[in-house]
This record gives sequence, C-alpha cells and structure tokens, in this order.
Amino acid sequence: MKVKVVCRKLYDYVRYDLKEIAFPSSLPDPPHIKKRRKLTWHERFLVLKEASRLYAASWVRDIGPDLRPNDYKKDDGTECKSNGDKSRSTETEPSALEDIAVAARGGMETLRPALQRLYMTRASAYRDALKSFIEGYQEGIQQVMEKKEDSSKAQQEGNTDKNSA
Repeated sequence: MKVKVVCRKLYDYVRYDLKEIAFPSSLPDPPHIKKRRKLTWHERFLVLKEASRLYAASWVRDIGPDLRPNDYKKDDGTECKSNGDKSRSTETEPSALEDIAVAARGGMETLRPALQRLYMTRASAYRDALKSFIEGYQEGIQQVMEKKEDSSKAQQEGNTDKNSA
C-alpha cells in the first residue's frame, strides 16, 4: 500500500512539478491585451523577405530612395530641398555618432581609432573646462584676499590714527 502511494506521488511530481521546474510556463497576458492572429506561411515569408532586404540594405553606407521608397517624398519640390540639405551636410564634418556608426561597420580595426578620437576629444574638452574653472576660482580667491587685505589695512590705519591722537 505504501509503495503504491509513493509511486503515485513520484509519478505526479515528475508529471507536473518537475516539468514546471525545468520548463516554467509564462504568466498569462493581462485581460486588456488583445491577441493577434497568427500569420499565414505566405505572410511569414513576406515578412522574412522584407526583413532580409532591409538587413542587407543596412550594410550599404547610404540608404537611398531605391531601398526605402516609402520613407521618401515623391514631390519634386521636396526632393530639391532635401538635395540642398544633403549638399550642406556633406560640407560639414560628420557627427561623432555617424563616425562611430561608420567605423562599427568596418569592424574592430576601424572602430578602435574612432573611439580613441571620441575619448580624446571628450578628455580635452573636460581638461579645458577644468582649467577654466580653476583659473576662475583662483581669480575669485585673489579678489577675496585683496578685499580682506584692503579692509585690514583700513582697520590698522584707523587704529594708528586713534592711538596718535
């Protein structure tokens, strides 16, 4: 009789508890969440196709209107304005984020110098800011010390005038 109870409890443990310990089930969704329908195989294929196309296009340096036609306006007037903006942006130096993004695509060999440039630029900016703060602080201390010296000289002169009279 006891063996039968022990076997049943062991069987229930393996069947229910051990499965839950090894592979815990997720919590149910909150009641306000609406479940989406499952995609068909054709829709999954289209999603995979679009995602792979965009992934492959992301390795290109400039993603133009031929790769993302939905993101660009089709008006001729706006294209001229955007081309003018592009010519202005090519004249200026790329931002640090753009520089790092381009370097990251090139691998570790190109990323390391870009990160070093970024850190050296930040370090020099912090150093310059600290120097200017220290100079301003020293000027402030000198002004306070001069005021104290002037007030102490005025008090000493006032005391000597009283003693001589």
